[in-house]
Amino acid sequence: MIEIQFWWLAILPIFFGAGWLAARVDIKHVIAESHSLPIAYFKAVNHLLAGEMNKAIDIYIEIAKNHSETIELQVTLGQLFRRRGELERAIRMHQKILSRRDLSASQRQQSQLDLAIDFIKSGLFDRAEKILHDLSNTDSARLARVELLAIYQQEHEWQKAIATAELLRDESNSFQHEIAQFYCELASESLIRNQHAKAIDELNLALKEHRHSARARLMLGEIALSEARPDEAIEHWLKMPAQDIHYLALAARHLIAAFHSKNQLADGISLLIRYVQQYPELDVVDLIYEQLLATAGIDAAYDFVRERLREHPSMPGLKKLLDAHLLVAPADQKSELEVIGKLLHDNTRSYSMYYCSECGFKTRQFFWHCPGCNQWETYAPVRGKSRSVV
Repeated sequence: MIEIQFWWLAILPIFFGAGWLAARVDIKHVIAESHSLPIAYFKAVNHLLAGEMNKAIDIYIEIAKNHSETIELQVTLGQLFRRRGELERAIRMHQKILSRRDLSASQRQQSQLDLAIDFIKSGLFDRAEKILHDLSNTDSARLARVELLAIYQQEHEWQKAIATAELLRDESNSFQHEIAQFYCELASESLIRNQHAKAIDELNLALKEHRHSARARLMLGEIALSEARPDEAIEHWLKMPAQDIHYLALAARHLIAAFHSKNQLADGISLLIRYVQQYPELDVVDLIYEQLLATAGIDAAYDFVRERLREHPSMPGLKKLLDAHLLVAPADQKSELEVIGKLLHDNTRSYSMYYCSECGFKTRQFFWHCPGCNQWETYAPVRGKSRSVV
């Protein structure tokens, strides 16, 4: 045991010396690398960090004239051209890179992917799709499929989108919401062609993929009502809350129509009143007020909105109460109330909009697919609210 300890003492200085030598070699390598880069390179980096992309690109272009062999610099330039919207220059740069024979496999795949993205940004989907398919058996296959999925969605190639999303499934993302939405898009196209049976099959596939799909239930109910099956329609719509109770607001007007077709309008109104009492943010107050005003009169409508404002104070609720009060107010008070109403209207416009929780895109119409960021199911079915608060 004593001899072994002496051996370790003898070897330790050797290990120390080897580590010191390796460190010296690494330091010399880093210093050599930094000296090989022109000072202008670091100026360009500073411009990028400061958000001054145009200045950085101008410097990189000058550097590239004397360092055309540097692949990394060419890659950076191509990506910066694309970010600046100079798609033709980005395409030429990435094509130039791909013409080189000294590319590694990973560099070639990255450049192919960059070129495909350039084509997508330019609207040249066919050329992009060909490149992305060429990457399907490489280490970049997943990244290529993500871009393919984006193309198929923009081109409304829903069957291809479904197939691609299925290939992208993994433990981190099942894509069940997206695939269900793609089936709903197919169903919408079938309904335009008046192919109701085909649409029903596609919506059932959506439910098979995502059993709580509110959109599929909404559409199935609409088809049933159009075919004079109000009970079936109501059954579908009352299953929508399984995903989120607030989605019921999207079916509320249809729900009232279904009860009306059964001569049970009062039951439909009562049902919505019970829901809104239990879930105050359910966006059906305007509809209930309208229905009560038409069927039970101004007093019933006024009492309803007054109770809702007391139970759940809000600016839209106050505006609705003022609307009701205007109907019964004496003539000498109406002008003042109308001024107050206008002020409320101007200051509650944001409460009448739907907001995308991903990009903030706002619209008066509800969308399943955000026109701003192209994400699915990012709108809360509650006006004036982001998806995250529902």
